[in-house]
Amino acid sequence: MIRACRFFSQVSKAPKVTCSTEKGYIANKFYADRYFPYSRQLKYRIPQKEIQYVSPEEAVSCVRTGDNIYVQSVAAAPQTLLKALASIVDSSNRRNTTLYHILVDGEFPIFTDNYAGKITSNSLFIGGNCRKYVNQGIADYTPVFLGEVPYLFRRRIIPVDVALVQVSPPDKFGYVSLGVSVDITLSALEVARERVAIVNPFMPRTLGDALVHISQLDHLVYEEAPLPELSVPKEDPCRTRIGQLIAENLIKDGACLQTGIGAIPDAILRYLRNHKDLGVHTEMFSDGLVDLVENGNVTNELKQVEPGKIISSFLLGTSRLYRFVDNNPLVCMRDVTFTNDPGVIGKNDNVVAVNAAIEVDLTGQICSDSIGETFYSGFGGQVDFMRGAALSENGKAIIALPSRAGRHSRIVPIIKPGGGVVTTRAHAHYVVTEYGIAELKGKSVRERAKALINIAHPDFREELEKEAKRRHLMD
Repeated sequence: MIRACRFFSQVSKAPKVTCSTEKGYIANKFYADRYFPYSRQLKYRIPQKEIQYVSPEEAVSCVRTGDNIYVQSVAAAPQTLLKALASIVDSSNRRNTTLYHILVDGEFPIFTDNYAGKITSNSLFIGGNCRKYVNQGIADYTPVFLGEVPYLFRRRIIPVDVALVQVSPPDKFGYVSLGVSVDITLSALEVARERVAIVNPFMPRTLGDALVHISQLDHLVYEEAPLPELSVPKEDPCRTRIGQLIAENLIKDGACLQTGIGAIPDAILRYLRNHKDLGVHTEMFSDGLVDLVENGNVTNELKQVEPGKIISSFLLGTSRLYRFVDNNPLVCMRDVTFTNDPGVIGKNDNVVAVNAAIEVDLTGQICSDSIGETFYSGFGGQVDFMRGAALSENGKAIIALPSRAGRHSRIVPIIKPGGGVVTTRAHAHYVVTEYGIAELKGKSVRERAKALINIAHPDFREELEKEAKRRHLMD
């Protein structure tokens, strides 16, 4: 569940944007061609450029028929711009516009008959607000590793015409921050013809790759609105036990963590409060990590890549998390091509990557993005970090999941027909349920089947053994 976070920073009237009095600047006149072969760097100031705050409707009026529009991720999703876009598309002749995005908090006001043929959505990772429409064929889905999305943008395999983002107010040098969502946002901004931004004092000013000079933006809207806030999940004994098993058996002092959101990652972090010298290199994190930093468990001293810093790409949590990252030099927000590069991840020793799954078959194939023929989520960074952990000295690539979902086992003889294998059996090193840990690294398919049956729910073990014998995986 998402709720509005509380006010946490001093909010004043819309700041003035310093600009030249010289007239006639054409936004991005040298970059208007969507096939221009170079990405644009966003750190330098463009002289003689005028920028004024306008209404949301004026800001998104730059959208043309056939445009591809990028929408910033998670809590940074510019809902006001999305609503304005839906309004102008509904009342104009614009057609065949497509929104590209990963997880976006809030509602998409475009999934009605009014918008058929005018605007649609293409998820690069499916969220709950798009799942039904993807599976009905109203919206689309592009399977892709999260770390490769910027290459699709920068190489114009997916051209980006307009980028809709939300940023912090500018500092005295004119730099705004992408805040909680650098991920694939930076690459979209680099190649977009038009850059439309909400300037919001509630957006934390994060550092690293998050900083962009305000003169690189083209259309600004000022808004004071709290960011969406992730509700703390209720404690679940099953997932708590899984987190305990991982923390106490697979994570040692000095480990470099990939964290996530949800009951299992939160449980893992709770059981790490006696660990020492932990580091963090992850694609995202939430509130649970703040406790470990404040308790002195996370020092980042033993990391080989960016020692002394928490490396992440996007964030989602409560107002406490947003306060923690605001102007915090400990936290370095990076482009997802860096955070999710297996070669970069693997340069750290003792990487522990923990990811979720929907099903695991008896040979160790991991289904994570679909339930049978029904698309559920996406690839995200799972394969990136599983491979990165495998390359790491003493690294551990872990899949964690409850042993059952209702009346069904999640350790299965075969993946449901139509289900997608996100992580191959060669990537799987450990699988953990509330019943134990199955170590698969270096194990034969027969050894794997036995280990996985041993951590399946007891109600399903007999049936799994029969299926394993039928497939000649057991005697």
